[in-house]
Amino acid sequence: MNQPDLVIFDCDGVLVDSEIIAARIEAELLTQAGFEISAEEIAESYAGLTFKDIMLKIEEKAAIPFQASLISQAEEMVDRRLKTEVRAIEGVHEAVAAVTAPRCICSNSTNERIEMMLDRTRILPLFKGRIFSALETPSRKAKPAPDVFLHAAKTLGANPANTFVIEDSVHGISGAVAAGMRVIGFTGGAHSYPGHADALTEAGAETVIRRWADLGGVLTALSMWSENA
Repeated sequence: MNQPDLVIFDCDGVLVDSEIIAARIEAELLTQAGFEISAEEIAESYAGLTFKDIMLKIEEKAAIPFQASLISQAEEMVDRRLKTEVRAIEGVHEAVAAVTAPRCICSNSTNERIEMMLDRTRILPLFKGRIFSALETPSRKAKPAPDVFLHAAKTLGANPANTFVIEDSVHGISGAVAAGMRVIGFTGGAHSYPGHADALTEAGAETVIRRWADLGGVLTALSMWSENA
């Protein structure tokens, strides 16, 4: 079997069930600011983006100017809720530990938030020292830019073409595909929606899993397919 050089995990909505928490807060703030939107709509259309980028996209779409203070307000509210509410997605500890290839995290969240969530959910030891925040890479470009993926691969000496990425969002998958990496979609988070798997496939995921128990078999199958292609 062709062993991957690297397996990259997104964090929010993949390792921890944080996307739905953030979406509820962001929807509340945007609605109060004059743009009515539900948490479900945010999860479907904007998952994987920073709140700043969500605001910019909505401003462009609806011509509604938002106050910049909403960004810091959202960050503070999300951090406060995550510290008490975030949970690991079922089966993630066993699935990650079973990955024998080098592994890391690439996320749009800050390192501080990622480490807080992983520490609370007991996932941190599985990735200690291998956490990459897009906001703290040299370019500071968030997904869907491919920069964080390429930075992680370069840092860890991995060939992007022999790197697998597990992502739950269209924007994250777009970034991984642009980086020349192979992508497995994940729909096991509470923010998942009807048509989620189809959207991830259309964005470039080779396959989609809903349960962490399926990861090992899928990685093996896709690695063998690459070897025989």
